[in-house]
Amino acid sequence: MTDRIRLGVNIDHVATIRNARGGEHPDPARAAEIATAAGADGVTLHLREDRRHIRDGDLDQIRAATTLPINMEMAATEEMLNIALAFKPETAMFVPEKRAELTTEGGLDAARQHNHLADYVRKLQAVGSRVSFFIEPDPVQLIAASRMGADITEFHTGRYVELVQAGEGELAGVELQRIAECAEQAVELGIEPQAGHGLTYDTVQPIAAIPELTELNIGHFLMGEAIFVGLDAAVRKMRDLMDEARA
Repeated sequence: MTDRIRLGVNIDHVATIRNARGGEHPDPARAAEIATAAGADGVTLHLREDRRHIRDGDLDQIRAATTLPINMEMAATEEMLNIALAFKPETAMFVPEKRAELTTEGGLDAARQHNHLADYVRKLQAVGSRVSFFIEPDPVQLIAASRMGADITEFHTGRYVELVQAGEGELAGVELQRIAECAEQAVELGIEPQAGHGLTYDTVQPIAAIPELTELNIGHFLMGEAIFVGLDAAVRKMRDLMDEARA
């Protein structure tokens, strides 16, 4: 068990609000500053191909706004690879991306993209970025990530959250066990296991209590709560809940 589980704060939806009207407000770089002061351990952003959230110009501004490591979510395309190679995020995370989706709908099918992704992994690691795959808690996908040399896997917690919120306690327990078993297997394979997607105050603690997990990445819920209580308070409460679960 790691003594403390890290919290990565995804600031994409600050940019979403900004982009709804254009202009520069609210500024995602300011969100990075606030998250840093509130006890976050990292900043996550997703530079999508359609730029619906973060824009290219945000990258350097966010880098200047925080001393925290940056986790850059990205599609496995030549355009995004070249941007990441120049930006050199501490972590480059490959995620599936569809133009029509509202949010990432599931994990990356790493097992079907070995030849394509393995070269990207090597190039990013050569410039000092750790490489992460956002995958389902599935041993097949985990082994594929391992064979391609991934440093990290982030397990998709969306199904677990949906089952809890639907009152499907037994099925949620099964999904929680899948995540826990894959986290344990990841450690055995020499991969750092993380998790994220859809987590809320009500669902975070069972995930945070999984001893092998090193980090949770949370965004949409925190930005929604920030409307009511402020980003600082929202991040601090999530941080406290995670610490309680790990203790």
